Amino acid sequence: MKILGIWGSPRRGGNSEILLDAFLEGAAQGGAAAEKVSLRELKISPCMEIYHCFKDGTCPIKDDMRELYDKLLEADVVALASPIFFYGVSAQAKAMIDRTQALWSRRYILKQDFPGGDRQGVLLCTGATKGRLLFVGARLVTKYFFDAVNVRYAVEILVRGVDEKGAILTQPEVLTTAANLGQRLARGEVLPPIKLDPLAV
Repeated sequence: MKILGIWGSPRRGGNSEILLDAFLEGAAQGGAAAEKVSLRELKISPCMEIYHCFKDGTCPIKDDMRELYDKLLEADVVALASPIFFYGVSAQAKAMIDRTQALWSRRYILKQDFPGGDRQGVLLCTGATKGRLLFVGARLVTKYFFDAVNVRYAVEILVRGVDEKGAILTQPEVLTTAANLGQRLARGEVLPPIKLDPLAV
């Protein structure tokens, strides 16, 4: 079982990283090969809308995104962790997501063979405020990101009211939930897909 954790925060040791680490530690304890990718350490250009990917499913931009394409296709579970910035995912996460247009093109334009949709997607999000609509933007973007790489939007952990670095440590029950989730997925548990109503959060 390969579990890929993509960390999208620009702040090292912040709340979304702590949440992702708990999830990945649980996955490792459950026997999975758990890998963490730090987007803050990669050079990923925004999509340039060249439409080269419509021709052969590849992106001509030569940067660190190239190593992520294979990882996204090989993972049994893809977990995206991001703080909320202006009611959406971080710029680092959004740049990576936009570049999966190449994989979307393989699926929907070129109809190439693609890893099956039995793979599962996890959203781990932290936000400073407690607004009802805090996670609407992130959930919608994640829904279509998961669709592009053909993983089912299986589960999410959304944490409000955490802003200062390490604030999530005051909610140990959330970290326990994340670790348990990692263990369950590592053991091959299949979760029912989320029927996304982004406003019902």
